[in-house]
Amino acid sequence: MNSNEFREWSLRAAEWGADYRSTLRERPVRPLVEPGEIARSIDVSPPEHAETMQAIFADFERKILPGMTHWQHPRFFAYFPANAAPVSVVAEYLVSVMAAQCMLWQTSPAATELETRVVDWMRQALGLPEGFAGVMQDSASSATLAAVLTMRERALDWQGNKKGLQGQPILRVYSSDQVHTSIDRAIWVSGVGEDNLVRIPVAGRFRAMDVAVLEAAVVADRQAGMLPAGIIACVGGTSTGGTDDIAGVAAVAKRHGLYLHVDAAWAGSAMICPEYRHFWAGVEQADSIVFNPHKWLGAQFDCSMQFIRRPEDLVRTLAIKPDYLETHGRDGIINYSEWSVPLGRRFRALKLWFLLRAHGLENLRTMIRNHVAWSEGLAERLAREPDFEIVSEPMLSLFSFRHLAAGIDSDEHNLRLVNAINDDGRIYLTQTRVDGQVAIRFQVGQFETTAADVDTAFGVITEIARRPARNWSAKLRRGLPLDACSFVNRLVPFHHFRFPL
Repeated sequence: MNSNEFREWSLRAAEWGADYRSTLRERPVRPLVEPGEIARSIDVSPPEHAETMQAIFADFERKILPGMTHWQHPRFFAYFPANAAPVSVVAEYLVSVMAAQCMLWQTSPAATELETRVVDWMRQALGLPEGFAGVMQDSASSATLAAVLTMRERALDWQGNKKGLQGQPILRVYSSDQVHTSIDRAIWVSGVGEDNLVRIPVAGRFRAMDVAVLEAAVVADRQAGMLPAGIIACVGGTSTGGTDDIAGVAAVAKRHGLYLHVDAAWAGSAMICPEYRHFWAGVEQADSIVFNPHKWLGAQFDCSMQFIRRPEDLVRTLAIKPDYLETHGRDGIINYSEWSVPLGRRFRALKLWFLLRAHGLENLRTMIRNHVAWSEGLAERLAREPDFEIVSEPMLSLFSFRHLAAGIDSDEHNLRLVNAINDDGRIYLTQTRVDGQVAIRFQVGQFETTAADVDTAFGVITEIARRPARNWSAKLRRGLPLDACSFVNRLVPFHHFRFPL
């Protein structure tokens, strides 16, 4: 591709992106495709000879786009959002064009220094004290792994990396069962071992760890000759928004000299609103905190932020300094590759810098406040319906519910219902289990969602729930067989009107 072709196709791609985003409401949120359907449309062997961009782009529209779930759809109410505000997309295009590897200060000074500044902007926005430094990671999974490795090293007097875990005391880490599965993976990868992640019982509306039981477990493990290393608390857990008493947990950690990591990957974004900070009261006592601007704030994935009270502990755990990575003649600089598990680093700060400047904190606060209010309103509406029950009350913009149907298995019924809702295509939800029973999750978080989209969700949920179960068929969408809808849509270019499945 020469420079003229690069210009042409860059413009084409940008125009495609603008058209795509403007037509999302016309599309089903999730595609109805069978496993293997996309793979069967793609050649099994790589091409021996170059193909034209026209052919490649046409195949993208014809073969790939119909199989995509549209995460930027304003009626995406599943999981947590992975927002990409348009201004963030523009910044990410610039990052892709420059294609810098920002592992060291010298490999891109502006990337390092902007990251330092933007991380501190977010520290101020969240109301965290000046003692915290920070780093941008790819995801909360990486940030949590870095925290677990640091708590491991600190507990072992910095000997784990050198000597390994063999012959060392058995390490113990504590959390509730409301934390994300990334905590389990961090425990595996760190060598602590799944059997040594101690699950503390939860209680109350927000399913918080029982602080008294937590402390008793720490004392019992130490008396048994094991070595308590750290605690992982959560604010806004994935299933129902489980939120620990951070101040109470921090007091236990301080009394017993344990490292405290707070996972606020989703809910942390809401802390730009002062009225929600009571959910993590005491967080200033944590050793590290993670939240994801790529979830609720609108920064395109990947963009996770880890705040650290003692960055020297993190660097001591992760830094390797071979000669070829030395920055000679410069003292006191930050090399963020020493703050993360991967050596290579993308220029993540640029999209957040663009985003914060283009929207401002007050507009972002308004968005989050609206999402919380709309979710609470939907929960109230469903609670007034005689055949629905609210299973978990709203935590910020997340709650769960269940449809009641007499004489049939409730779990099977609600699983079939959430599948029927998603096959309908107008909205997208997910399921979870609460106290062992299936519930349907609902959260508002997509950057361009409106009150009307939430009203649509109420209509879709109640309409489908009250249809005869025999009509919960993936083959019916607004009266037209699915095969006919798909056929029409695949004939129509992406930027023209598409049949609303």
